[in-house]
Amino acid sequence: MKKNQTIPEKIWQFFCSVRLAVYTLVIIAATSIIGTVILQNGTQQQYINLYGEAVSNLIKVFNFDDMYHAWWFLFLIVILCINLIVCSIERLSITWKIIFPKQVKFNPERFRKLKNLEIFTVNKETEAIFGNYESFLSKTVGKVLKKQTESGTVMYAEKGRWTRIGVYVIHSSIILLIIGALIGAIFGFKASLQLDEGAISDVAFLHNKSVPVNIGFSIKCNDFDVKFYDTGAPEEYRSTLAIIENGKESFIEDIRVNHPLRYKGINIFQSSYGTARPDSVIFDIITQPDKGVISKTIKIGQEIQLPEDQGLFKLEGFLPHFDFRGNNLGEAFVGRITQKDGKSFQIALPVKYPTFDKMRKGVFAFVVKDFEKKYYTGLQITKDPGVWYVYSGFILMIIGCWITFFMSHQSYFIEIKKDKDNNSNISISGTTNRNSQGLKLKIKKMIIKLKDI
Repeated sequence: MKKNQTIPEKIWQFFCSVRLAVYTLVIIAATSIIGTVILQNGTQQQYINLYGEAVSNLIKVFNFDDMYHAWWFLFLIVILCINLIVCSIERLSITWKIIFPKQVKFNPERFRKLKNLEIFTVNKETEAIFGNYESFLSKTVGKVLKKQTESGTVMYAEKGRWTRIGVYVIHSSIILLIIGALIGAIFGFKASLQLDEGAISDVAFLHNKSVPVNIGFSIKCNDFDVKFYDTGAPEEYRSTLAIIENGKESFIEDIRVNHPLRYKGINIFQSSYGTARPDSVIFDIITQPDKGVISKTIKIGQEIQLPEDQGLFKLEGFLPHFDFRGNNLGEAFVGRITQKDGKSFQIALPVKYPTFDKMRKGVFAFVVKDFEKKYYTGLQITKDPGVWYVYSGFILMIIGCWITFFMSHQSYFIEIKKDKDNNSNISISGTTNRNSQGLKLKIKKMIIKLKDI
């Protein structure tokens, strides 16, 4: 390291440090464990129940509840990305000179001292085999360099210099993966949307945050259909969605579980369904003393006069799940009775339990007679603009791993010497930047072929 470095040089040396890469990876791995242990994207009450108020506040401060989108986690990813880029640039100049040398040179003495050196004798004159050996080496390996020495003739050939760039292909793939993840975390989203049949919306809500996000176009649920097994479990549910832009319907498409709709970088998944609020309900109003029955059709939000001028009844809403003393009684309507004396109270009318309101022992008991059952479709809407960077990164990683682990830079050396009996003594050896045992086997196979030439 140079003394009296400038500030830019010090910054460059800091980011090209392998130690920085190791420390960053260790911190990312350690914090990722935190992300798997601590509940992600939960409600404030969930964190208080699980960890207590003090710890839950600490979790919120450091964004441990949404760790993989936390600013400090994204900062670590950026540091790793810069480190990889700087390290690659720092070392690429040396590798580049190896891959593209100005002039290919070789030292015969170096090859004569290699452990994989093999020597054999051919009962032919050197002039007779030289051309054949050169042609074989050229076809098997590549361009042949020749040199005359005091003892004979040497030939040199190599292949796969470019394979040394394999590690940089892997570096590039990791950088693409990181960039894709950052783009997805910053500019992407995962939201949900509930649409009643016939409803339309261009706004979804981020998971567990109730923060609205504009989709960029409107989605209309034209129809929802669900099929059930004999056991009552859902067999299949399907939504018929219309995409609307600028007030015009672009197209209509059905979506099912694992068969999403993809449009303009937005993915729309079928994730759930439920019973939607009906427009109106038919009630039987039963007078308790004489069991007289009066049927009324009431719209949600509508207020009616009770028989015999006993007050008013207003239908306030619909609950898909009504909880009564810790028990889920299923679908229920909620109403409010206002008596003549001005007192009012709320009542619940479960659909599956028609006698439920009789337990109130009022003058009138309400029974849900009939209503048009409507469904809502639960959609998961995601956007990940970095997904193509991620796909490209995976493809590059596969290519880089193939180059790095299954290909290599190989150099071969053949020396031909004439002995006193006019026979030819052949020496052959080679070098490789990986898999030296594999190179030994290749040299032995080459010897078998060279003996037959």
